Amino acid sequence: MSNLNYIFPSFIVSKIKDSVLFYVDQLGFEVRYFGPEDDPFFAMVGRDDISIMLKAIAEDIKPIPNHTRHEWARLDAFISVADPDALFEEYNSRGVTFHQPLRDDNDGLRGFEVADADGYILFFGRPKA
Repeated sequence: MSNLNYIFPSFIVSKIKDSVLFYVDQLGFEVRYFGPEDDPFFAMVGRDDISIMLKAIAEDIKPIPNHTRHEWARLDAFISVADPDALFEEYNSRGVTFHQPLRDDNDGLRGFEVADADGYILFFGRPKA
């Protein structure tokens, strides 16, 4: 029996407020932590059972999404979704810009990709049935 429960990716971001607004306004996440209060640089955003940690380190420390390092590393996070079609429709109605629309890909997955405010690529989907 496995004792693993969840994993939260941690992304270095350029501007903490812009990143948080993207996840909340575009993807329907909630803010689970934002601080410290006097000069925020760290946040945790989430929806349902998943969370993503966001941290602005310093002006000269920039985000480096995987795809910027190599074309074969297209994803920064795989988010398992029971019904990617329904989530795609929700995000489409919110006006989300898709990096890759809903499709069945060559890796045996059904889902779609979204680039966040810093260019991190999030895949929302599941193995094809």
